[in-house]
Amino acid sequence: MRRNFGCSERESEHKDREIMKLRVYVDRISQPSRAILIFCKINGIDFEEVKVNLAKGEHRRPEFKDINPMKQVPAVVDGKLKLFESHAILRYLSCAYPGIPDHWYPADLSKRAKIDSVLDWHHSNLRRGAAGLVFNSVLAPALGYPLNLEAAADAEKILIYSLSKIESVWLHGNEKFLVDGLQPSIADLSLVCEIMQLEVLGLSERDRILGSFTKVQKWIENVKHSTYPHFEEVHALLYRAAEKFQGKEAVEPLHGLESKRKEYLKPKL
Repeated sequence: MRRNFGCSERESEHKDREIMKLRVYVDRISQPSRAILIFCKINGIDFEEVKVNLAKGEHRRPEFKDINPMKQVPAVVDGKLKLFESHAILRYLSCAYPGIPDHWYPADLSKRAKIDSVLDWHHSNLRRGAAGLVFNSVLAPALGYPLNLEAAADAEKILIYSLSKIESVWLHGNEKFLVDGLQPSIADLSLVCEIMQLEVLGLSERDRILGSFTKVQKWIENVKHSTYPHFEEVHALLYRAAEKFQGKEAVEPLHGLESKRKEYLKPKL
């Protein structure tokens, strides 16, 4: 049985408040949105998925600003609670809903602190690298922004550094997952969904970046397997988007972008 140390009061509030289905505001092209959806599905949380189309600017509409004044996804509404920031949402759901297996966000405070440290590290490192690279080299025009090769190259350096740290710090032995080693946590789910964004770059670019990180590749597969079939279902939109970006209409622009990226990365004499 799960021991929800530090969560019992929130569970009581959850039971006592007016019964309303959890509403989850997401765009499946968003890495943290996918993490929230997979967590809810794998744990049998009853929720309503409210789609917020980022490409159409729906996150900037006044009615969504009332949900999240930061105008970003994901966000949730649970009774009277309006909550944004994916890591905060994952922590909340782990505690607020009964029956969530302990390995996602353990009652043991030392294990929980380790998960928190990974999540805090994520936003300043892996997310800056992966999201920055994909946005500035592929996604920006779809959202109304120009490509930025310099920013993409800088983000790639951060990404490579971050992947090396994942291997050397959290996957240094034969661990299947980041903290517990045997079972996934919310940190595994959040970080793997981040890395999955590399699919948009195309298979060759994804393999170029991840190719030397064999432990990271195995870890990604472990997370996929542990969350089957929900992981693949939630990522279906991303896979379709990747096919679109790598389709005939995108081949020449991306090839041109790659040659410019290599030119930018050449050592300056």
